[in-house]
Amino acid sequence: MELIKNNRIFDFVKYNRYSFFISLALIIVSLGLIFGKGFSYGVDFAGGTLVQIQYKQNAPIQEIRKLLESKEDFRGSQVSEFGSKEEILIKIPYSPNLTASKLNDEVKAVLEPSGEFEIRRVDLVGPKVGKELKEKGITALALALLAILAYVSYRYEWKFALSAVLALFHDVLISSACIILFHIDLNLEVIAALLTIIGYSINDTIIIFDRIREQILEGKAKNLSEVINDGLSSTLSRTLLTSLTVLFVVLTLYLFGGEIIVGFSLPMLVGVIAGTYSSMFLAPSLIILFGFNLEKYRAKLLEKQKREKEREKMREMYQNGQV
Repeated sequence: MELIKNNRIFDFVKYNRYSFFISLALIIVSLGLIFGKGFSYGVDFAGGTLVQIQYKQNAPIQEIRKLLESKEDFRGSQVSEFGSKEEILIKIPYSPNLTASKLNDEVKAVLEPSGEFEIRRVDLVGPKVGKELKEKGITALALALLAILAYVSYRYEWKFALSAVLALFHDVLISSACIILFHIDLNLEVIAALLTIIGYSINDTIIIFDRIREQILEGKAKNLSEVINDGLSSTLSRTLLTSLTVLFVVLTLYLFGGEIIVGFSLPMLVGVIAGTYSSMFLAPSLIILFGFNLEKYRAKLLEKQKREKEREKMREMYQNGQV
């Protein structure tokens, strides 16, 4: 299935300047949110207790907050709606006096005056475990980016690799900022979403880079702009079909999945859009910005191709007993 004919060439490079400034503005805003407002860590990372409660009637949030503040072990708790007015989520700071064995009874005793309710979920994480999970999550993101940098450097060259990793950093940064903007706690679900975005975005970028390399080998284009325009135009139909398919799935998760998976679905929704944009506009424009030498790289590819043919010829001669 083709949305756009492969023989039609669009001038993507013409809009590189605009896309670069758009990306720069988004990065500045994202960094402002991250360093200015900062993340709200979930129980997974900060430690503490998460309690999900469903009331028979509308949850009296103000009364619940007053009741929790009246008890020393529950002071500083955050109370918010969770998908509906009857359901709430309580994030209780870590306290050594709150243990899993008696937590249910204590919550029921404290909130008994607020009405009839049912405790649906209790997650308790100690501060030491939370700290370890946070460190491992950040390490996973860093290692993923380093592994991609090494792989793309090996497969292409360092300017391609640096462009790809900077585009990924752009996607992760924007997705992380949306977590702060929409008041979502940073937890393991969000880390899973960011790692998925990295995998999705680099796949899009690699397909475009492959096509650009093929165009370089063919040697028909006279300059780098023509090569990039041809590569992007020939993969445009595939890129749009893949992106729209993933976007519809993630949008469905976000709209109908409920609050329980919003930490995964919302960053993914933003990340798919940002990843598609960066693969088509940002990564190729960075290649040009880094001063990529078209002729030098073409000579390198041709030399590599020549060596591979010679090795294949020697292998055939060996198998035929001629060597």
